[in-house]
Amino acid sequence: MSPSSIPSSPNNLRICCIGAGYVGGPTMAMIAKQCPEIHVTVVDLNQSRIDQWNSDVLPIYEPGLKEVVEQARGRNLTFSTDVEGGIRSSDMIFISVNTPTKTHGMGAGRAANLEFVEKCARRIAECSVGHKIVVEKSTLPVRTAEAVKRILKSAPNGATFDVLSNPEFLAEGTAIADLLAPDRVLIGGESASAIERLAQVYERWIPREKILTTNLWSSELSKLTANAFLAQRVSSINAISALCEATGADVDEVAKAIGTDSRIGPKFLKASVGFGGSCFQKDILNLVYLCEHFGLADVARYWEQVVVMNDYQKKRFSTNIVRTLFHTVSDKQIAIWGFAFKKDTNDTRESAAIYVCRDLLEEGARLVIYDPRVSEKQIRNDLLHVFKDQSLEVSARHRQLIEKNVTVVSDAYQASNQAHAIAVMTEWDEFKQLDMHRVHQNMQQPAFLFDGRNILPAEKLASIGFEVHGIGRSSTLPS
Repeated sequence: MSPSSIPSSPNNLRICCIGAGYVGGPTMAMIAKQCPEIHVTVVDLNQSRIDQWNSDVLPIYEPGLKEVVEQARGRNLTFSTDVEGGIRSSDMIFISVNTPTKTHGMGAGRAANLEFVEKCARRIAECSVGHKIVVEKSTLPVRTAEAVKRILKSAPNGATFDVLSNPEFLAEGTAIADLLAPDRVLIGGESASAIERLAQVYERWIPREKILTTNLWSSELSKLTANAFLAQRVSSINAISALCEATGADVDEVAKAIGTDSRIGPKFLKASVGFGGSCFQKDILNLVYLCEHFGLADVARYWEQVVVMNDYQKKRFSTNIVRTLFHTVSDKQIAIWGFAFKKDTNDTRESAAIYVCRDLLEEGARLVIYDPRVSEKQIRNDLLHVFKDQSLEVSARHRQLIEKNVTVVSDAYQASNQAHAIAVMTEWDEFKQLDMHRVHQNMQQPAFLFDGRNILPAEKLASIGFEVHGIGRSSTLPS
């Protein structure tokens, strides 16, 4: 299709997004809110998820998301399970489906599973008529667009397509702020007119100088590389945190000192029990797989070490709990404060809490878990998943451990009542506002607190009577 035959303004544009998850839902809601003349349809085969998007209780928790959805829903924002209808009636189609790491077959444990992306492409080819702009929103390996283009060429109804890459750079917990004022919007493609069409949508509220354009392959690789660099910084400061604990240095002081260097900067230098979320580990492993595929073994090993260090940090945390509690946590109650991978989200994917809980359960601990946004069902499902063996089965012993040794409660005080120790796993602001005198009085003595996020005042807690163990700091003993 020639550039002149594509409308040059976003007026009357109809957008369909396939996938109503953490990226598709908030992104499309923001486009609909900012562009009331554009009709946006979000489609997903999961009826329950669509019902939640159409209700007062959204499937995703993000500060400000509900208000954005309510402003546009029923006006120019629709959530539906009619995938075929959404494709047929749209001019622009976003692919925003999950691309998890493969669990079996070639590239298992590293490569992205592109099954859902391919199924989307085939469905688009089957249902489309006329010309469509197809936008990759999912995080994808380099040159996935080539496969999508080949599939779309087989469209039986003579439809034509332009394929663009428009990766998301959202941080969960701040997604709405990121969508309103992003550092940049990246659009990669081969068709200048298609790129311009999408750029005009974002230009309604984002300055043009922040809308960057590249070729398809650079856009796809930029997303993987951005996450790899951010995760690398986290693993780097976490590696130093272990050295700080061994030498008596304070990792926060070290991070502040090096963060004032303009060449380094202060962001992503917060030591913790480890990074989580849906992107960092998955994207780094994908990058490792790509490097291996292209024969870059040394480069692959370099990036793989970022994940190795993150796993080490989680294991080091749980090991320290066992060692400090007199080398056994068997039948001891451990309060787990927080289960989401970060505050202001209900997402638990790759949360450090899952792996620390797994290690403590294996040691016979009794866990009492509290998170203000994560449901008991989600917590138990995550723990079952982490205990799956190579055959994807959960043993009877592990099922029994989760059933008998895991209790989920509705507030932090309940979790810590009669606990031998507290493990702070998520940096929820409410944990900073608790009456720690009350917490201490209701715990077993001596009372231990392991701060996996360094959010609580160690010296003040020690004056109350806690023995405090943070990340990258010397232990703070009771006064």
